[in-house]
Amino acid sequence: MGHHVLVVDDDPTVSDVVRRYLEQDGCRVRLAADGADGLAAVAAERPDLVVLDLMMPGIDGLEVCRRLRRQLPDLPVIMLTALGEEADRVVGLEVGADDYVTKPFSPRELVLRIRSVLRRATPVADASPGVITDAGLTVDTARRLAGLDGAPLSLTGREFDLLVFLLTHPGRVWSRAELLDKVWGWQFGDQSTVTVHVRRLREKIEPDPAEPRRIQTVWGIGYRYEPGAR
Repeated sequence: MGHHVLVVDDDPTVSDVVRRYLEQDGCRVRLAADGADGLAAVAAERPDLVVLDLMMPGIDGLEVCRRLRRQLPDLPVIMLTALGEEADRVVGLEVGADDYVTKPFSPRELVLRIRSVLRRATPVADASPGVITDAGLTVDTARRLAGLDGAPLSLTGREFDLLVFLLTHPGRVWSRAELLDKVWGWQFGDQSTVTVHVRRLREKIEPDPAEPRRIQTVWGIGYRYEPGAR
């Protein structure tokens, strides 16, 4: 049985095209026509991933994503946004979307994005345990769990991937373009994606996100993880 993907979109043409491509890729697909139906579908049977349209009547995609993040912080969400609406994409990332695809989009590109997110989000059962620790921060890469000073951290899939990458490459400065390539697997794209995820990650692991000690900004270049900082 393939992965279970929930597609929440009020455009039946878009939903049908996405469904057909995902089913051809071996996924089990459920469709929801609006935000309320999407939330009910997640409650009835948790999917492995949600494809979520931003603009919908009633409960829009942003509010659906907010509610999903409160209930299921590790559920992967890919947001569908209108072409050129950078502000909407940024807001979608701010509320916790792991990724986004702009309309009009190639269904094949969406399938590849879904594969990428699912591959990163799936724990490897037979992997040898890999636990990274640094100044109260603990990350179990095999089980995809993270904690700070003994308390669990609620991280999205992309936040987890970004944290692991920075932890395993301390001291080096990475540009946003390099992080987009290394963590997201994109050779090109909106670099504000990285900025938003760094900001969200700082809010969860820094005592004072406005004065970050772990994930430091190197002005004009990018970011550096400073080990041992608290």
